[in-house]
Amino acid sequence: MDNIFIERLWRSLTREAVYLEEIADGFQAKQIICNWMTFYNSERHHSSLERRTPKEAYWQGRNQKLAA
Repeated sequence: MDNIFIERLWRSLTREAVYLEEIADGFQAKQIICNWMTFYNSERHHSSLERRTPKEAYWQGRNQKLAA
């Protein structure tokens, strides 16, 4: 059960980015993965986070704790 989140992340990464590109070398792979991770964390809305991005959900919780 503890690996389910990483497995789901890996599945999304491979299906949405890696399999769609013809990767020639490690540098290109790193760039594709970095670009996708940036998109995933700051632009892609998640249903489990009430249609927020992970970045929004993380900072909303932090800002509420700081304000208290």
